[in-house]
Amino acid sequence: MKVVAFNGSARKDGNTAILVRRVFAELEKEGIETELVQFAGQTIRGCTACRGCFKNKNQRCVVETDIVNDCIAKMVAADGIILASPTYFADVSTEMKALIDRAGYVAKANAELFRRKVGAAIVAVRRGGEIHAFDSMNHFFLISQMIIPGSCYWNMGFGLNQGEVEQDEEGMRTMQLLGQNMAWLLKKING
Repeated sequence: MKVVAFNGSARKDGNTAILVRRVFAELEKEGIETELVQFAGQTIRGCTACRGCFKNKNQRCVVETDIVNDCIAKMVAADGIILASPTYFADVSTEMKALIDRAGYVAKANAELFRRKVGAAIVAVRRGGEIHAFDSMNHFFLISQMIIPGSCYWNMGFGLNQGEVEQDEEGMRTMQLLGQNMAWLLKKING
């Protein structure tokens, strides 16, 4: 089994990646392979609403100038998908939103590519706005007919500067339990 995570942060290996790696630690303990794709340094354009994916039905977006088609292929191959984003003005990063829109459209155009995969959203936040960002990613999972595991709190960690999220004991515990619950669910579905 494999889980792929997409880090929508402009900061490579920042607080968002730290939260993802805490989840990964639990998945890896259970023998589940993990892969982290970081968007830092990438330019990812939004959906052009051309509906070319509905015409072509080849599991690809017609925009070929960025990493989105590679991301879609990784999502299709994975058993579980993690979307992780910092909170930007009470929502996900623009890169994460572009991935959600384009991957979601391609999935719909190709007979629900992500149906019954396990999905989890993770949010890094300084102070507020995180629930909307969390909801944005979970809406993608729900409309994609995916299954979402829970944790002991919403999947978020608080911190501004790199590494500060590790001081959020409740946030780190939430990630640990999310990883355990995600592993359990993946084993039930694929067992």
